[in-house]
Amino acid sequence: MAKTQFAVQMGMGTDLKGQDYTKAAARAVHDALHRNFLVAGSAFDLPLEAMIVDIRVGVPKPEAVDLEVVKAEAPVGEVSAEAVEGGLEVEMMGHKTLIANAIVTVSYDVEISA
Repeated sequence: MAKTQFAVQMGMGTDLKGQDYTKAAARAVHDALHRNFLVAGSAFDLPLEAMIVDIRVGVPKPEAVDLEVVKAEAPVGEVSAEAVEGGLEVEMMGHKTLIANAIVTVSYDVEISA
């Protein structure tokens, strides 16, 4: 079996005033997933349950992200998530605004015949 990549999507999410890293990260994943609904597998008659969804979110404080909440944004498949340092935190009008970036990769383990 070989892991075959079908789609890579990028997304951005924010929390304007709450300084909630999980909320910004989940919004970034939601943004990425809704740019391209996960239908690549159905084009090849592959079951949704077999989909492998890898999520990476970049935020200024990765340790502050609840990865279970982030993973819940993916509606199907075997989901993994990690938070890494990235994104942006800026102060605007006395409030800190958080910006998170997400990369969502969708793949399947498929047998490729030579």
